[in-house]
Amino acid sequence: MENKKTITNKDKIAFQKLIAAFGLILFIGKIIAWKLTNSDAVFSDAMESIVNVISAFMGLYSLHLAAKPKDEDHPYGHGKVEFVTSGIEGALIAIAGIMIIYEGVNSLIVGKTLSKIDLGIWIIAATAVVNYLLGYVSIKKGQAENSLVLISSGKHLQSDTITTLGVVISLIIVYFTKIYWLDSVVALIFGFYIIFVGYKIVRKSLSGIMDEQDPDLLNQIIRVLEENRRIEWIDVHNMKIQQFGANLHIDAHITLPWYYSLREAHDEMEKMIIVLAKNTKRSVEFNFHMDDCKTLSCPVCQIKDCPVREKDFVKRVKWTPENVTSVDKHTAD
Repeated sequence: MENKKTITNKDKIAFQKLIAAFGLILFIGKIIAWKLTNSDAVFSDAMESIVNVISAFMGLYSLHLAAKPKDEDHPYGHGKVEFVTSGIEGALIAIAGIMIIYEGVNSLIVGKTLSKIDLGIWIIAATAVVNYLLGYVSIKKGQAENSLVLISSGKHLQSDTITTLGVVISLIIVYFTKIYWLDSVVALIFGFYIIFVGYKIVRKSLSGIMDEQDPDLLNQIIRVLEENRRIEWIDVHNMKIQQFGANLHIDAHITLPWYYSLREAHDEMEKMIIVLAKNTKRSVEFNFHMDDCKTLSCPVCQIKDCPVREKDFVKRVKWTPENVTSVDKHTAD
């Protein structure tokens, strides 16, 4: 069963187009600044902007593909492509960092003189402001719509802002001190930082591709169930959550009184699904399995007037990530 949320794919694609367009404009501006100044630090900023442009267009493609409906070949949809493109983006960021480090080391060995630093400062500072604003809006939009592409694009833009501000500061220092080798040192520092940012994005993407458990998401689902728990829901176990772009697929077993008719049991399962659907800001597909209660369920069953109770009630078991994801049914131990 599936709850359908309104996912504004057109809005996400339109915003990603905006990011791509601005990325191209900012890249051109940084290349101009690099040619004017001959600065390694500015070169490092320009190299990261190349990645911005490539990743923006890759993100645009992935959003377009992820928006396609399910088909026979892709029964869970195309959402996982966001993890793939985000991983490629992270790899490109790391490669850009390596290129920056190479250029910085080469300049330290050979040596170079900078020119028109004051003009370069103004150009780079302007790109920093635009990058930060775009990154902030992209992250907020990605979080609101659960889009890994928009979130990773926003984080990349904001990391670019940090490096750009560092470049501006280094240019100011070099401008007043005339110590030109500081420019190459700053480029090296930001080269290593960019590699670290790329690694984190790749790591996040791989966890999504491999269906690694998201502790925050699991805790959110369990908190919703605990706050809306009915005594008829004797326990929940064997829960698994998969992410497909902005969509979720939740598998779980729910234990209900064995004497319920099929219709009564199905109604209780529906109530749990409705609770989760109303409290989850994402499109969710549910696959719930109904278990009948056994004697071992009695100590944790809160139904006071149960007509077939075989053991006394002992205590209410609080649902936690450990017992909700466990294959075994809950006990009072």
